[in-house]
Amino acid sequence: GVGAIGGKDSMSGSFEDLDVPPTLVSFAVTTEDIDNIVSPEFKKSGDYVVRIAPKRVASGLPEPESLKACFAAVTALLRGGARACYTPGMGGVAEAVFKMAAGNGFGFEFDPSMTDEDLFGEDYCSFLLEVGEVPAGAQVVGRITSEPRFVRGADSADAAKLTAAYEGKLESVYPCNIEQEVRQTGSVDSRAKEWGKPAARFMTPKVLIPVFPGTNCEYDTAKAMYDAGADPEIVVIRNLSADDVSRSVDEFASKLRTAQMVFIPGGFSGGDEPDGSGKFITAFFRNAAVKEGVTELLDERLGLMCGICNGFQALIKLGLVPFGKIIDTDASCPTLTFNTIARHQSKIVRTRIASNKSPWLAFTQPGEIYSVPISHGEGRLVAGEEMLEYLAENKLIATQYVDLEGKPSSDIQYNPNGSTFAIEGITSPDGRVFGKMGHAERWDEGLYRNVPGSYDLRMFEAAAAYFRKE
Repeated sequence: GVGAIGGKDSMSGSFEDLDVPPTLVSFAVTTEDIDNIVSPEFKKSGDYVVRIAPKRVASGLPEPESLKACFAAVTALLRGGARACYTPGMGGVAEAVFKMAAGNGFGFEFDPSMTDEDLFGEDYCSFLLEVGEVPAGAQVVGRITSEPRFVRGADSADAAKLTAAYEGKLESVYPCNIEQEVRQTGSVDSRAKEWGKPAARFMTPKVLIPVFPGTNCEYDTAKAMYDAGADPEIVVIRNLSADDVSRSVDEFASKLRTAQMVFIPGGFSGGDEPDGSGKFITAFFRNAAVKEGVTELLDERLGLMCGICNGFQALIKLGLVPFGKIIDTDASCPTLTFNTIARHQSKIVRTRIASNKSPWLAFTQPGEIYSVPISHGEGRLVAGEEMLEYLAENKLIATQYVDLEGKPSSDIQYNPNGSTFAIEGITSPDGRVFGKMGHAERWDEGLYRNVPGSYDLRMFEAAAAYFRKE
């Protein structure tokens, strides 16, 4: 019955008029069966939306016993088939309904009983639920409509105009509507692979996952590799002193001799400041011993390499994509630079398999669409016209950002960084080195339930299968 409070260092004591209780009980986070998780967006035209709220005391705070009864009622409705749930805040019911409707393009007709205060007043601690039938005692907010309009009596507003106003608020600060040429590249028949066979077969191939200062996706990557049947080994690259770096080079070069794959995970190497994406990583891989080991892995043992996000940035700066070997890159080479929106992007995007000319994409078919989470500030691939033609003609563009119709797009809603030709991932000429921006390793069963789509690219499973004994 003691209220929970949590936060960062600023909450460890008293702050202004707030005194933190002497006992920290918990954060408001717990675990739950994924079958009981309901997302906030509207699901079905014709459904009702009801409001469940506690009684409030004179100060405006919820009365404790009433709040607990409210929680119980909401839980019962969620277990009983409620299709969506959202908690209003400063913008009240009106804001909540708009956000719940926008994702799937629905409209809404408000119940005549809803007053201005009901719609636009602050409404903390209440819940809006989408239900097929109105439960006894619940306040009816209104009904979901298929027509994308918000209607209240004789007044109505077009959903598209409201969405444009909502999303365009910061257009002058962070311009999103940047047009460029977008080309849909060709495909490769999955029956005609060009990558060859590994020098040796392994039921459980070993993959090295180097961790550099700023790396933060090593555990996600290791889990994905382990689940796919590989043997991941996280190798921390130490850099507190010149001796630490030297010993890390020796250790990694030694481990390379018995590894079948190298996977450079995502993160913020060097803090990404300034233009820091992958610079320390590339310096490490250009060390003579490491470079020799990578060359031997790729050229003699026909092993695999991959990099996601920060790892992709490193692969490009090293020349491993699109050239398949570590080279001294110049202005003619492709590069990854800051997003056109001039800030970090974190969302779910849709990507199309443009070419499956890679062992990493052996379980995909050209034209398939996969959703993937992205999180980066420097993900825009740029290159000269000659290089772009080289990538397209040789089927090295593996994945592209696409719109809801599956077409490559420069629209910021679908292409989060403004990447040329909507490029999300590219490969080496033989396909055995693959780099991409989207975090395929961050997918697992039960995640992203509020954003429908196919997420399982099976790239880790395909990489492990490449080495299996026949």
